[in-house]
Amino acid sequence: MKANRKLGLGILGLGEGRSTISASLNSENIELVQICDINLNLCKQRAKEFDFHHYTTDFHEMLSNPAIDAIGIYTPDHLHAQHIRMAMEHGKHVVCTKPLLDDLTEAVALLELQKKQGVRLFVGQSSRFFEPMRRQREDFQKGLIGDLITIEAYYHADHRWFLNKPWALESSFKWLFGGLSHPVDFIRWYLPEIDEVMGYGMLSANGLEGGLKNHDTMHFIFKSKDGRIARVSGAYTGPVQPALRDSEMSCILRGTKGCSQGDYMELRYAITTNEGEEQVITWEHKSKHYFRFEGKSHHAGEYNNYLEHFATSIQEGFTAYPDLKEGIGTIVLLKAMEKSLLSGKPEKLEDIINTYGLGSHLKKPN
Repeated sequence: MKANRKLGLGILGLGEGRSTISASLNSENIELVQICDINLNLCKQRAKEFDFHHYTTDFHEMLSNPAIDAIGIYTPDHLHAQHIRMAMEHGKHVVCTKPLLDDLTEAVALLELQKKQGVRLFVGQSSRFFEPMRRQREDFQKGLIGDLITIEAYYHADHRWFLNKPWALESSFKWLFGGLSHPVDFIRWYLPEIDEVMGYGMLSANGLEGGLKNHDTMHFIFKSKDGRIARVSGAYTGPVQPALRDSEMSCILRGTKGCSQGDYMELRYAITTNEGEEQVITWEHKSKHYFRFEGKSHHAGEYNNYLEHFATSIQEGFTAYPDLKEGIGTIVLLKAMEKSLLSGKPEKLEDIINTYGLGSHLKKPN
């Protein structure tokens, strides 16, 4: 890709990929070249919705398109590894929705393939690119709350409507990966060196009645290598508080000199600074940017933000995070969390890393 040229993008998977289509068509740095799904009717539906008619049901056709620099992967989780590998083998950069992988069996091979091909991978961890979380990160880096003591993050949502989706009732669907990966990413953003995790989970009465197969209610404690601790919780099939009282998803940083809280869906941010100043900021005027479709199940504004960031990273030659290595590190943590749910005891991330031969690949360079 030549400097200052728009990033040519192809999108695979047009369910969740709907937000990415909207984002790329509203970007100054991205040119949407082609979209792809095995469902021809869905291709036609998106073509009509966005008045964009360059679609195909053949992924190989899109991979062979020389105008495409990067592939956006929005397919079911268990297909991510295969689709990432195919894109990289064709010399394409990759944007992949979270969770990056559903297991770690191909993690080493993907890291080695990326190094060989010299391409970039960016995990579409959209939560980092919501306005409150971006401001929270900026203020933290400015030192406005001092040094981090601990972090708390949660995602509590009434997603009983998910029970109407047949795939949500399959044994492969896990809220641990589909939901908790958001607040877990907040933890890794601020405390990347997690050493140990302990958690409990259960399948609630609502989830059991609705036909879910895996935990829908979970609480975890993390311990980092430097001794700092964090906690994460998720609950997905019960009522929630009104937005004025609570947020569906939140990230709370407690520092030595202050504290901050980013509330996700509410576009709300609060901080007590190192000088004792209290602020509450909202971005209600940006609601239409973030929530373009019905309700708040699609938040295309985040996709706009992260796709712009990724395109700029390609143009200017810096790494957009989470990259492949960091994304795999998050899956290691999620796997350790899953292991703790089954064992009922603390689990070391090092054990997961060693099981999949990832030790040398995840080490930070000196």
